Amino acid sequence: MGKSQETFAKKEKEKKKLKKRQDKEEKMEERKSNAKKGKSLDDMMAYIDENGNISSTPPDPKKRKVFVPEDIQISIPRQQPGEEQDPIRNGTITFFNTSKGFGFIKDLQSQESIFVHINQMRDQLQEGDKVTFEVESGPRGLNAANVKKA
Repeated sequence: MGKSQETFAKKEKEKKKLKKRQDKEEKMEERKSNAKKGKSLDDMMAYIDENGNISSTPPDPKKRKVFVPEDIQISIPRQQPGEEQDPIRNGTITFFNTSKGFGFIKDLQSQESIFVHINQMRDQLQEGDKVTFEVESGPRGLNAANVKKA
């Protein structure tokens, strides 16, 4: 008679597979026994309070706000006639690089810094000069156009 074909390594692999299968079955049985069949409707409800936060308690009816649907605006309001600003503004050149051909003007009214290119200047200007200019929208923000010495 010949020797058995089962070696020690094969026996160990079979033992590990059997142990793994038993552990898996035990975990499945444990999950089944501890599982709830479903949550009640109250457990699944979520409420939104007056600040827009999600909570598990219903909001207080005394703090309820009433909105009129006609008052809600979804678009940008149209500009009313007569709200047009003066297109010509006054400012001071705060920085100007003549070799690169650009600089910035500080608007005297809004105190914002507006980009200016040398092609938009009508006169030869330097830093500190008082100027009048128009504002146009550019790809990176506001640009000054038609810049003249004040």
